Amino acid sequence: MKNRLLHFVVLLTLQLGFAQNNFLWQGYFSYNEITDLSASSTTIYAASENALFSKNTATGQIKTTNTVDGLSGETISSVYHSEIFNKTVVGYENGLMIVINEADGSMLNVVDIINKQLPPNIKKINHFMEFEGIVYVSCDFGIVQFNLATLQFGDTYFIGTNGAEISISQTTIHNGFIYAASNTGIRRAAISNKNLVDYKQWELIGTGSWSGITIFGMDLFAVNTAGYIHKYDSNFNTFLGYTALAQPSLDMRAKANYLLVTTVNSIYIYNSQMMLIRQINTNQITESNPTFTCSTIIGDTIFIGTKEDGMITTSLSSTAIFENNTPIGPLRNNIFAIQATSNSLWTVYGDYNVDYNPYDLDDFGISKYNASGWLNIPYEKVLGAKSLVRIIVNPNDENEVYIGSSYSGLLKMENDTPSVLYNQKNSGLEQISFIPNYFNDVRINGAVFDKSGNLWVNNSLVNNGIKVLKADGAWQSFSTKPILIDPEKCSYGRMTIDKNGTKWLTTNKDGVIGFNENNNRFKKITSGADTGNLPIADARVVAVDTRNQLWIGTTKGLRILPNVGSFLTDDKLTTSPIIILEDNLAQELLYEQFITDIVVDGSNNKWIGTADSGVFLVSPSGQETKYHFTTNNSPLPSNVINDIDINSVTGEVFIATAKGLVSFKGVSTAANDDLSNAFVYPNPVRPDYQGTVKISGLLDKANIKITDIEGNLVFEKISEGGTIEWDTTAFGKYKVASGVYMIFISAQDGVETKVKKVMIIR
Repeated sequence: MKNRLLHFVVLLTLQLGFAQNNFLWQGYFSYNEITDLSASSTTIYAASENALFSKNTATGQIKTTNTVDGLSGETISSVYHSEIFNKTVVGYENGLMIVINEADGSMLNVVDIINKQLPPNIKKINHFMEFEGIVYVSCDFGIVQFNLATLQFGDTYFIGTNGAEISISQTTIHNGFIYAASNTGIRRAAISNKNLVDYKQWELIGTGSWSGITIFGMDLFAVNTAGYIHKYDSNFNTFLGYTALAQPSLDMRAKANYLLVTTVNSIYIYNSQMMLIRQINTNQITESNPTFTCSTIIGDTIFIGTKEDGMITTSLSSTAIFENNTPIGPLRNNIFAIQATSNSLWTVYGDYNVDYNPYDLDDFGISKYNASGWLNIPYEKVLGAKSLVRIIVNPNDENEVYIGSSYSGLLKMENDTPSVLYNQKNSGLEQISFIPNYFNDVRINGAVFDKSGNLWVNNSLVNNGIKVLKADGAWQSFSTKPILIDPEKCSYGRMTIDKNGTKWLTTNKDGVIGFNENNNRFKKITSGADTGNLPIADARVVAVDTRNQLWIGTTKGLRILPNVGSFLTDDKLTTSPIIILEDNLAQELLYEQFITDIVVDGSNNKWIGTADSGVFLVSPSGQETKYHFTTNNSPLPSNVINDIDINSVTGEVFIATAKGLVSFKGVSTAANDDLSNAFVYPNPVRPDYQGTVKISGLLDKANIKITDIEGNLVFEKISEGGTIEWDTTAFGKYKVASGVYMIFISAQDGVETKVKKVMIIR
């Protein structure tokens, strides 16, 4: 229990620190899906799927805000900036509100709507409207008051028939009345009425379904869900048809002297006389084919939110110039697979369901991140490859990258350019033959290079399920009929290779198969006490650690094969669970967890991703859970973990989730061949620094001793991997004093040594 409490305190401390600095975490978010815009006199605030950015129109400065800064990973549905209070209010589909104080960047999570005793599917926040310090929050159940001064909620208005819950799309104030557009009509009430919680105080003045309402000049306008703009006639207390749009309105707002109405394909801008002075159509933006979501204006600049192309700007007077003002990032947040090298990170967006079905085929491209920023390769340039799901970089040439598709085969890239799409027509790969009417379906999921530079891949739903593209360009196939019950019904997951050259492949129905071509030997690990002891035959990931153990992740838990060498010596391969003590009770580590990935870091720790429970970091043996990161205690935007990979040089751990990519700045780097690159950071250690000192560039099992200038020993450790940490204490007892400290590093055999210095300033 003490260990569990300690882990909680550590994670809580980390969580509190995330919003204050980005020392441990970094976000790599896409800002392309704009859900809402809000404008002040000098700044545009844009809400993307689950992150924000703002741009100062005077200075051009762009600021991004994401889960690392304290936002939730949930989907943002509305954003509003109050110039009076200098606060930005963010509304979510699940009812969460986050109030950002722009003066200091602090954030307040407001969960009152989430906690309301209402069905969760009607808590979406649709719109914010400020009046006399009160924000009226339009939700799918009604209207809620929020006081920007006290940051407290006020009354809730259920204004449907007999007080029913109805979806409010927008509210506005006009001539002493508050008007609410809803899916069951337009209602109004006197804003001075102290009893607006009584639905009887709300008068129905327009029937039908309405998507927006706003005051413009001295008049009141509303638009129904069919896209017909109406003007309020006070003489008859009703709304009269004014003009019809070609499509339903997605967004209507009055800003300065203009009324802007946005549809999927057009933006209509009216002046104060309600004359249409500019119409922007998607086909005018030739650089992309955008889908509009919202629009607003500051001065002469029109800001356009799009579904997949970020924020586009144009001027009111110009009809030809469009600029993209979106912070650069990956193409989208739902990243399915990643691959990190020492210099770059690759990401792809294809996917498949739990049954490996890819037929909801995507047409997204590829993204690459390095020191120069993001390079996005659109779908139009990937030679028609759909549903890209796995990346492998040639370890001997980082400019040669292969990407497996769960539908189109294997894409080869050279120098960041797609060059060849291998499929059944030009390679040894095979298409599915037993499913009628599905042609050119070539499924490649797992891939791995061997020491000779040959690329091994698995080819699902065919008899010859193991393929190799040899270093000389020749293809070779191996039948899996000797080991699989029905190879044409077998889908493969990830694969790996061990020190003996044995390939380990996960399958959805037959557990894990091992294959070594040197003697054409197959062996299988599946469920059942006598056939491998997996908890289920649906295995998803295999990883070999530095102790030559095979870690196997299934849809129902974790198993370990004690030694991969047993493939060559034993007739049967049997795995075991990891048994840990929790509250003095024996428990199975990750019992019945759907494991999506396992990655071994430089210290032989295991990073384990799950389908709905976040990320676990466990010790080399698995007996200690060092971290369990979730959306509740870390910047993870989602607990759905698609992929994990590690930069072996820096130790940065990249985590791809269903709602964004983040990284954790770990310290477990790969061991070096010598001590020539040993270094210490930070150096000097300044008074405001709260982290640890890292000594990197180490040999494995190097001995590190730290002494003060007089030779008194204050720290000693044997390295596992390429980096160790020092908490700047004398053996954990007390913080060492200011001064210069000597770091003595020696190889395990004592032949190679290195001396470094670090200055501590208290």
